[in-house]
Amino acid sequence: MEATVGIRRSWAALTRPEPLAGAYFWLLVFFFVYCARPEDWIPGLAVLPVAKISGIFALLALLLSLGGSKRGLLSLPREVFYLLVLDGYLLVGGLLSPVWRGGAVNQALDFSKALVAVAVTILAVTSLERLRRLILVQTGSVVLIGAISMVKGRGQIRLQGVLNGMYGNPNDLAFAIALVIPFCFAFMVATRSIVQRAAWAGATLILAVALMRTGSRGGIITFAVAGVFCLWRFAVRGRRPLMVLGVALVAILLFVFAGSTLKQRFAAISGENITTDVQGSAYASYEQRRFLIDRSLQAIGDHPIFGIGAYNFTTYSGQWREVHVTLLQIAAEGGIPALILFLMFFWRGFRNLRVVARTPDLDSQVGLFAAAVAGSLIAYVVGAQFAPEAYQFFPLFAVAYTSVLVVIAKEPRERTVSPEATPAKRPWRTVNVYTDTSRSKPQLLVH
Repeated sequence: MEATVGIRRSWAALTRPEPLAGAYFWLLVFFFVYCARPEDWIPGLAVLPVAKISGIFALLALLLSLGGSKRGLLSLPREVFYLLVLDGYLLVGGLLSPVWRGGAVNQALDFSKALVAVAVTILAVTSLERLRRLILVQTGSVVLIGAISMVKGRGQIRLQGVLNGMYGNPNDLAFAIALVIPFCFAFMVATRSIVQRAAWAGATLILAVALMRTGSRGGIITFAVAGVFCLWRFAVRGRRPLMVLGVALVAILLFVFAGSTLKQRFAAISGENITTDVQGSAYASYEQRRFLIDRSLQAIGDHPIFGIGAYNFTTYSGQWREVHVTLLQIAAEGGIPALILFLMFFWRGFRNLRVVARTPDLDSQVGLFAAAVAGSLIAYVVGAQFAPEAYQFFPLFAVAYTSVLVVIAKEPRERTVSPEATPAKRPWRTVNVYTDTSRSKPQLLVH
């Protein structure tokens, strides 16, 4: 009889619908569509607005499933509201744009997809397993993109224009690759399977080679920051000397056999001994970026409140190029208030990581992925000073991950203290009166 009851309870637990399952499913779809861009390499999908469709379904599933969530929209953390105000401010700035109102408004509306994704992530990712799966979709998608880009771009000096969207620009492709490197290390360390570790090591190698093929100087700086952080956190502190030796050896081989374009582009910064087309193009790019920085400062000075409109700097610059400094990009296009909201949003991400790190008896797996998210955010903060990544979704996702980690990190502690903090209600109370010889008054005991 007891065995039958146990089986029924187990079956009921397995078949019980998980909270926000629909929203979480469409969130996974959205992440895959945004990160893997299947319309670029699957015939026939290019005619469909796949990203918009998945975003609509994610929003619909969220609205229909809010009743099953422990957290309502008004209880979302501050970072969501900072992002909401930032998106609304960019929309207002687009309506007031002195350059191109229609384009700025469309870009602000497109940016709102990130707001939906962040909100759904915080509400629907209710366990570490869900978070792992979501990060796996993002990381696996970028690994796939790296491999496809190298196959389609074979013979090219740089992986430029191989795919569309954010991966069409080699700098953006390199940036996306660098930001998922810490996740590859986390998955590699988290598993005990030799086969899975070898697979993640191979995936990391694919990403590294693809990044070298982009020839992006900002991308390699971001990659270096992420790599150094991962070595310190996962190899040195984790006492894995073989990982340190392996990564060092692979890095040397990459620069020797696949880093010729990068070496030429870095050498061209001085403006001396320019003998190849690659060096000439790199030096011209360097000089152009200096001009664009001055031009962005001029835009901030002329339009400090609402900016010139999202994505409008390419037109305003007169060079059809973006300023390769993220903070200047958001300040020029959204105004100084937008820059402040932008910084406050990411500050909340680092604040969340501090909360997780200070959690007593922190689960090792939670700490592992918190470290990976920290590596991704730190790499973004450094690399963003060399790239126009104000509207890149990946770092926004990382901040959402920190919000989820805070909730997950607190759950075991809450389960431990909740029985004492909130004793179970009983249908009756028994009150006994007894006399203690050491006390002068009768005492009450409530059972």
